[in-house]
Amino acid sequence: MVTPTGTAAEQCAAGTRAGLPGTAREVRLARTPDALPAEDDLWVVAAPPRPPGPGEVLVRNLCFHVSTAIRLLIAGAVRDTPFPPLRAGDTLVGAAVGEVAAAGEDAGLNEGDLVFHWYGWREYATVPTEQCDRIADPLPDPAAHLGQGWTAYAALTHGVDLRPGDTVLVTAASGAIGSMAGPLARLLGAGRVIGSTGSADKARRLTAELGYDAVVRRDGGDLAAQLAEAAPGGIDVCVDNTGGEQLSAAVRAANPGARFVLVGALAGQLDASGDGTAAPVELDSLRLIHQRITLRGFSADDVDPAERARWERRYAGWLRAGELTFAHTRVHGLDAAPRALTETLRGRHLGCVVADLTNRT
Repeated sequence: MVTPTGTAAEQCAAGTRAGLPGTAREVRLARTPDALPAEDDLWVVAAPPRPPGPGEVLVRNLCFHVSTAIRLLIAGAVRDTPFPPLRAGDTLVGAAVGEVAAAGEDAGLNEGDLVFHWYGWREYATVPTEQCDRIADPLPDPAAHLGQGWTAYAALTHGVDLRPGDTVLVTAASGAIGSMAGPLARLLGAGRVIGSTGSADKARRLTAELGYDAVVRRDGGDLAAQLAEAAPGGIDVCVDNTGGEQLSAAVRAANPGARFVLVGALAGQLDASGDGTAAPVELDSLRLIHQRITLRGFSADDVDPAERARWERRYAGWLRAGELTFAHTRVHGLDAAPRALTETLRGRHLGCVVADLTNRT
């Protein structure tokens, strides 16, 4: 992470001399919560943007992803992430898209370039250029570059052997990954796509807007019974974002040779009674053996980067052709982000939750 140098007054003066804003705002962790973060655990503060040094750029953020992963960073579960733990007083981090406002010497980027980086939750970010990905072919909506479709696509193309006509179950189907996984499974040849979610309204939207054939609900009674009705022929593939009782019910509904790809553990991550770092589950190991079921833990980070480029081309093509929708919830302004995080952690929103900063004054 970039650590600002010099006093606040010196930074402010340097920025003003360079034609940059004298102050900007960011969201910091006010205190370390004992359970799920509440809105008053976060604060919005003014901080002078630091002019970029050699090999750095100052980015004016246009939007950033309000992600449930913040809870893991607060809990210190930072393995396989590029971030240190979040402590009281730290600025939150996450995926962001912005425009280069100023470039230092040898930055390799120019003012006006659109870039993806991991210094969200602030209006301006000073970022080393090696931590920026220039977006050469911008989508009409810059927020669409924050979509979690890559994880879903990689899971379906590299995490499991998806076959034409498969019945696919996506748990946490209304989340940032799940809202992409269902439609992508259909595009990749699935015959029937089933999702799980937590409310009647989100279940309706999954079928009406995202093409899910059926939805089971956490508040709808016995999950195994719901799955038996939604998938009378059993399930062949499961993209699991939750773990817990949903994974257990999915195993009971699995056909012989079913393939499970585990990409998330929201049942533990969003458990208000724990710290979010564990997701225990009870599975019938005898059924796993008899049905020859495979379960694979998966991270899209392990996939060849060339495949990521291929995905980005397909993603842009599907969006522009109207064959895929970037399902998202948009909140406006930095002040709205803390509440959006607490609502996201409690399952209120559908799709990728995005804080839009384009209308700042």
